[in-house]
Amino acid sequence: MIEYPKIDPEIVKIGPFSIRWYGLMYLFGFLSSYLLTIHQIKKNYAWIKREAIENLYFYLILGLIIGARLGYIIFYNLQFYLKHPLEIFMLWHGGMSFHGGLIGAIIAGYIFMKKENIPFFLIADIIIPSCPIGLGLGRIGNFINGELYGRVSDLPWAMIFPRGGDFPRHPSQLYEAFFEGFLLFVILWLYKDKKRFDGDLFTLFLIFYGVFRTFCEFFREPDGSLILSFFTKGQILSILMIITGIFLRYYLKKSQAKEI
Repeated sequence: MIEYPKIDPEIVKIGPFSIRWYGLMYLFGFLSSYLLTIHQIKKNYAWIKREAIENLYFYLILGLIIGARLGYIIFYNLQFYLKHPLEIFMLWHGGMSFHGGLIGAIIAGYIFMKKENIPFFLIADIIIPSCPIGLGLGRIGNFINGELYGRVSDLPWAMIFPRGGDFPRHPSQLYEAFFEGFLLFVILWLYKDKKRFDGDLFTLFLIFYGVFRTFCEFFREPDGSLILSFFTKGQILSILMIITGIFLRYYLKKSQAKEI
């Protein structure tokens, strides 16, 4: 067993205000995604205006935050929020869903790009390779917070988390940081210059993230009750991501081949 490194989640606290590692990880994630996107545009897509990308990121961040909150409410804890509706607005109490955030960002991005007459899947392919950086950093933030820990384990690297009782558990946040963050970034970044159609990278992200998340969920303490006594809600949502990615990939590849 490895001792859990007790890192103070708060970096600085001044009165009622504090800067937390988790929030800082999100900031670094958004910033790195924006900078890498601008780098790609300067290199390969000079016709796209930087101002449009800056405005797009505002929409994406807003959509992600709203979607992540609503996703958590709907997918994981609807009954509680129906009884305590004011808790919906108390984001500092926790409760965000990646799948909801992804849906929110996609909807917000689509609305903005439709309005600005910018091709959705082309821009999605430019932005999506950098997204795993934020996902990986977010999981490290979860690890520092001691939340979203894994299932009970007797493996040598299992840890006792402050909120996880007296039994050692998988550091599943680190598993997810590696697979959904580092490895997914490497795959997409190395493939980005080999894309064959618009939506190629976007659909690969849906598929690979879904696969990695489904795998990692076997080691993560389930959020709520299991479905069919086996699958977690996160796995069900991730499997739906995989299916969506496969069908969308087939459709985009076939439809764009007809246009050539």
